This record gives sequence, C-alpha cells and structure tokens, in this order.
Amino acid sequence: MKRRTVKKLDFTGIELDYSNLANELNELDWNAIDEAPWKAEYPYTPQAKFQIAYDQNGIYLHYDIDEEFVKGEFIRPNENIWEDSCVEFFVSFDGRKTYYNLEFNVLGTGLIGYGTAEKSSRNRLSAEEILTVDAISQIKTVNGRKNWKQILIIPFSLFGLTIADIEGKTIAANFYKCGDGLPNPHFLAWNNIENSKPNFHLPEFFGEIIF
Repeated sequence: MKRRTVKKLDFTGIELDYSNLANELNELDWNAIDEAPWKAEYPYTPQAKFQIAYDQNGIYLHYDIDEEFVKGEFIRPNENIWEDSCVEFFVSFDGRKTYYNLEFNVLGTGLIGYGTAEKSSRNRLSAEEILTVDAISQIKTVNGRKNWKQILIIPFSLFGLTIADIEGKTIAANFYKCGDGLPNPHFLAWNNIENSKPNFHLPEFFGEIIF
C-alpha cells in the first residue's frame, strides 16, 4: 500500500492564479498515477501525476496530465464528469467505512459524492457545495502534444471538518485519472486496485495520506 506525507504550507495572501499557486507548490514531490489495473482491456496509459499539500483551511491538489486527446464537455456540477478528461480524488475520514469521491474535468466542472461502497447508499453533494471547491486549470498544445494542469482547493468545511480534525491523522485515499468518453478510454490509479472490471469505488484499495 502506498503512503504519502502531506506537507503543510502557508498560502496566506497568495492570489488564486495558476502560476502563483504552482510556484508555492514547486518544492513538493510529484506522485505518479501510473497503476493500470485493466491494461489488457484498456492499454492506453496517459502520463498523470499529482502534488498534494494543505493549509489552515483546506487541501490543495495539483495535477499534471499529458494525454493524446483533451475533452471537456460537461459544464454543470454532477454531470457525467468521468466521460471527459477527468481527475479524481477519493478520501475516507472514518477508516474506509464511508468516503467522498471528488471528480473534476479539465474545465474545473465537478462531481462530488458521499456514502459507502454500496452505490445505492451514495448521495451527490449539491451544486452549491461543489462550487466551494476552487479549480484553476491550464491547457496547452505544443508540437502536437497536449498537456493540462489543474489545481483544486478543497475546503475542510466541505467535509464538515476543520484542520484540528485532520492534522496528525492518517487518512485513506486514492487518486485517479480516467476518460470514459475519450477515443482511448483509460483507468489509472495511484494505489493499485485488484478487481476484474474497472471500478474506483473500492476503498479497501485506497492508499494512505498522512497530514
């Protein structure tokens, strides 16, 4: 099982601009989202990696993606985000009993659900709650190579928590890259999943992040 220590940073007074935030995160290690549990059926594996940090108010995720096609169709919260160029963060604060799934496409459109791994128990957060997550994206095509980057700022309040509930704790989480509706669908994970069919909703295969 993979583990990652999450560093605390101070973003006080930093303008919510991609370059400024990326510069603040510059010294952090990158983590590869490079496990391809279903590679036999879905052989395409884009390059995907992330950085993670936190401050007094929330979690900062920085994704860097190289892929052959970039698709951003869905524009409203809780639409079919996973069909676009999509990054996902699943996190459990109660020992894997329940978890949140945060899914964002290249446009910064989000879907967030909560509940147990039993899909009938899961509920979507409201559009108002999802929009409390700031998403700053950058996309470019240079010499035919497409790259997009995204920084998500996820307030602890989204989870009904404060920094006191997080700091010093080890929390179960996994990070994903997918694109079900792209010409070459793909399903990549940070911590590997052992399952016969693509399924990210398996908290027993989450790794650990230590605040």
